[in-house]
Amino acid sequence: MKGSGLFCAVVWVFCGLLSAQAPEIAFDGNIDFLKLPANIHLGEAAGVATNSKGNIFVYTRSGESGVMGASRFFTYGGSRLFEFDPAGKYLREIGTGVYGFLFAQSVRIDAQDNIWAVDRGSNNIIKFDPSGRFLQVLSRKPESVNPTGAAGGGEGRGGGGRGRGGVPGQGVQGDSFNRPTDISWDAQGNMFVSDAYTNARIVKLDKTGRFVKTWGAKGSDPGQFDMPNSVAVDARGNVYVADLGNKRIQVFDNDGTFKTQIANVGAPWAICVSPGAHQYLYSSNSNQPDALDNGEIYKMELDGTVLGKFGTAGKQAKEFGTANEIDCRNPNTLYIGEVTNWRVQKVTLRGAR
Repeated sequence: MKGSGLFCAVVWVFCGLLSAQAPEIAFDGNIDFLKLPANIHLGEAAGVATNSKGNIFVYTRSGESGVMGASRFFTYGGSRLFEFDPAGKYLREIGTGVYGFLFAQSVRIDAQDNIWAVDRGSNNIIKFDPSGRFLQVLSRKPESVNPTGAAGGGEGRGGGGRGRGGVPGQGVQGDSFNRPTDISWDAQGNMFVSDAYTNARIVKLDKTGRFVKTWGAKGSDPGQFDMPNSVAVDARGNVYVADLGNKRIQVFDNDGTFKTQIANVGAPWAICVSPGAHQYLYSSNSNQPDALDNGEIYKMELDGTVLGKFGTAGKQAKEFGTANEIDCRNPNTLYIGEVTNWRVQKVTLRGAR
């Protein structure tokens, strides 16, 4: 086993050299394109996504929180969902005061332009139609949620990080999430949810929201995770998981069978697969919120071949502050949700140098 460990160490060093030598992609960064009303401000821009019209949706950690209930108490508020037109003009707020908005994590738009808000505090994933009307909720918000998102009364109903057999991170069967982070879909509409901050797994649901299966647990072996922070699905139904703590992207088939891993792009915080005939994979080696290290975003082929990288951690335009979500509907025009800079940055790629 010592030889195996040495081999892994050599692979990691080699992969690090590959990512360090990736060509720099020339790009422009616009941090002022969103035009908010004078009385509205962004907080931590955890989620950003676009729809088929080019409208931009931002799920942000801002607003006021409160408590409601009688015999049972629930917190609510603390996150808001905004919509802007393609030029950045403010259009509206969606889901004002909704029960499950507590601690924004991400927002995604499906093939029908429905809006899905992933909330790490309430454990809910909430679906709105394009007009903003509530349609569906996945998982259940537990009683006595505290501001960190951990449920009171013993880890909540998402499994407490343990399955029925006591395996850490395996969770429980069904759509009982414990601090979920992301959602993606295949061509048939099946949903894939990364359930990450207490559990360490991927949950597959059918297009109606009915539970199909779950895979993963805490660990570093293939098929195990240490903070699966983001998930994306390509046109063939392959599932890409940003295994943040293990500094790799794991790739699975549609049923959760491990295929390969990409381990040369730092610690993937947010990933995105672009649509179209030629799909690309983007991954952010985001800085931790208390540091300004790394921060670059990689552009890759789906097989992990690095085409280039751009950006670094920082506070200025063309720098990123803990990129938490990437929208890549247009592979050359990206939107980056930044947690520590309280903004969304519009990135226009101009080619590799």
